[in-house]
Amino acid sequence: MAINVSFRLLKAFLTLVEQKNFTRAAEHCHVSQSTLSGMIQRLEEDVGTRLFDRDTRNVVLTPEGALFADAARHLVDEIERTFSNLNDLVAKKKGRVGIAALPSISGDWLPPVIGEFRSLYSGIAVEVYDVLSDTCMQLLNSGEADIAIAAPNTPLDEYCSEHFHSDRFYLVCRRDHRVARLESVSLEDLDGCDFIRLSRQTSVHQHVVNAVGATGVTSSTFQVNYLSTVAGLIRHGLGVSLLPELALTQFRHPELVAVPLAPPGITRPIHVLWRKDRPLSIAAGAMLELIRQRKSSAGRA
Repeated sequence: MAINVSFRLLKAFLTLVEQKNFTRAAEHCHVSQSTLSGMIQRLEEDVGTRLFDRDTRNVVLTPEGALFADAARHLVDEIERTFSNLNDLVAKKKGRVGIAALPSISGDWLPPVIGEFRSLYSGIAVEVYDVLSDTCMQLLNSGEADIAIAAPNTPLDEYCSEHFHSDRFYLVCRRDHRVARLESVSLEDLDGCDFIRLSRQTSVHQHVVNAVGATGVTSSTFQVNYLSTVAGLIRHGLGVSLLPELALTQFRHPELVAVPLAPPGITRPIHVLWRKDRPLSIAAGAMLELIRQRKSSAGRA
């Protein structure tokens, strides 16, 4: 059986249930009494049974009509709730956005951006994943994150990608190190130094290994997982480290200095990414737009 019952018809039916009178119900629906009568007649034809018993003054639900009225109330409530939720989403009053970002992004640049976003859209929940690049991409692929700010080493064919920041590397060392007073330092100047490197899973590690390996510089190496450990080892005179600009906020200490690398140096390209096959929600689109507006501040110490 084909069903052709409109939302307007359900509302008219429930108004008649409430008013129990065609004249009053027609006034509430802003239609003529004959129009309302025709609508109810079509509804009864569609459902295949009488929904009202009529007399000269009032209408009363039949048992079948009472059953249909319960279902109609549920349907109307669901439709109105759905439209209300959609209106809130469109107006950015509700929603959820997940953003996966490198720790060097999420620790310093991202918090004020999230603060601004929440002041604009207080009803939208924001979930932040401060993880390494590979995990950023995994979260993006799984749908847990809508947007990633990462430095991926994989092809980007499946992603929409926008340039976020060219992250220049610096040498971080103790203030009393032999190169600390130089305006810039070449990788060759570091021959024989004790290097402190981040773990192989990081994008930082890959850029440093590739650049230093190409120079033939020899050194002894510590390998650690956390920037706080890198800072502690440097402060105690146990080595130097090549680190990107966005990580330097972790090294603001009177005993430490960051020396620029001489050209060509090392640069880590960072991208804003989202899946091509997954359109961004309205909430995620609003977050992306704010990231675009604020990305120029990345790397400013």
